[in-house]
Amino acid sequence: MASLKRIHYISGIILTVFITAHLFNHVCSVAGADKHIEIMNSLRIVYRNVFIETLLLLAVLTQILSGMKLFINKRKIAVSSFEKLHMWTGLYLAFFLIIHVSAVIGGRLYLHLDTNFYFGVAGLNTFPFNLFFIPYYGFAIVSVFGHLASIHAAKMKSTLVGLSPNKQATILFIAGFFLTAFVFYGATGHFKGITIPAEYHVLVGGK
Repeated sequence: MASLKRIHYISGIILTVFITAHLFNHVCSVAGADKHIEIMNSLRIVYRNVFIETLLLLAVLTQILSGMKLFINKRKIAVSSFEKLHMWTGLYLAFFLIIHVSAVIGGRLYLHLDTNFYFGVAGLNTFPFNLFFIPYYGFAIVSVFGHLASIHAAKMKSTLVGLSPNKQATILFIAGFFLTAFVFYGATGHFKGITIPAEYHVLVGGK
């Protein structure tokens, strides 16, 4: 069990580095789709490198498989609120990663699309698909912060600016909700909607 946790922890660190850059990229969409794509193209120089991309895919697979095993082992012994948050946010992130990574690979290999800003927000800006994509993306971002918050609560042993580890973790979790709203603000053109280029209409039932 200890070795499995270690493997899960290491793959989690790798993914956290990527997710941090990825969320920063999404936050930049507040400045417009062109700015998002500009920054994405700069980041792709790193993460679209064959070695790095392979490492990320292996980390995703490792995180899902080890996470599911840990979930099965821990679901009956989780006691505190943060232990339960850790468990359930991990389960949702496994679900999200399976769908999201498969969609991106499918978009690149079979639809021959650039899986850029428009690939990600096509469903988010189209009714009724947004009824799925709003909670789908929203829960994912919140779950990342919830997962990190629960780890922080477990590993942090000292107070910080007068705040106990649990309070620090709570603030981190709440920050996830604010960041989610901020990302949606950019991804929906400041809640006015984004015009999706014609080639991405295939994602929402168009031609």
